Amino acid sequence: MILVTGATGKVGRAAVHQLHEAGVDVRALVRRPESVTFPSGVEVVRGDLSDPGSLDTALDGVHAVFLVWPTLEADAAAPAVIRRLAEQARHLVYLSARGADERVGAVLGSHGYLERLIAEAGVNWTFVRAGGFAGNDLGWADSIRTEGVVREHYDAWARSVIHERDIAAVGVGALLEGHIGVVYEVTGPESLTAPQRARIIAEVLGVPVRFEKTSREQMLAEMSTWMPVADVNTALLGMDEMTARPEPVLATVAEITGAPAHTYRQWVTDHVADFR
Repeated sequence: MILVTGATGKVGRAAVHQLHEAGVDVRALVRRPESVTFPSGVEVVRGDLSDPGSLDTALDGVHAVFLVWPTLEADAAAPAVIRRLAEQARHLVYLSARGADERVGAVLGSHGYLERLIAEAGVNWTFVRAGGFAGNDLGWADSIRTEGVVREHYDAWARSVIHERDIAAVGVGALLEGHIGVVYEVTGPESLTAPQRARIIAEVLGVPVRFEKTSREQMLAEMSTWMPVADVNTALLGMDEMTARPEPVLATVAEITGAPAHTYRQWVTDHVADFR
């Protein structure tokens, strides 16, 4: 039995489906089972990673975990949760991030913190450090629908954003093939700026989409809606450093899965309904 946490998110849901299609017994950990639907044969169990005591039923009989962590939101409970997972499971595959480093704080610091806890827990582990998620561009959906516009601050930053199916596939490969003690950095197959991605969205949707560069003040205000204010400036400094250079294009997806990573155009095609 393999447990997938964050099973209603983009990567977690993809991992559940891929494990199920591979004929593996898979259990999905969700906060509200009554609100989700998975293929027949997928076991759905209620639980919350911010509450270690809620995980007992979910972990019964589990030998491996695909761990998608609610970054920052549940970090206070992380030591107890990781200990509990390590007591039951033989292998943890953790969805981390490129640049994870406990010293830098904010989101990348959280990922580094979780990596350290897992490495110290005495359990077999694999870290899948993903670059930019293509799925984050769904944050443009409302403005595209209502105004035909994409707004971003870092207009010249070339990102190799990755399809959630490819992130999940690398993690699933690590689980099924027993890749232990390995850090996989994964990216999409091409490096594209936000204006370039906006043009691809326009081409796939067949509608005009223009790009507008936002101010730094606007970006700070937006980040403050989903990140503690104390972490915003730290995160922003980290973003300034990252955006000074293009993200690399890595072949990890093809090396692990045997298939090339999906292009950004394919990702948009898969999410047309989300943009309309």
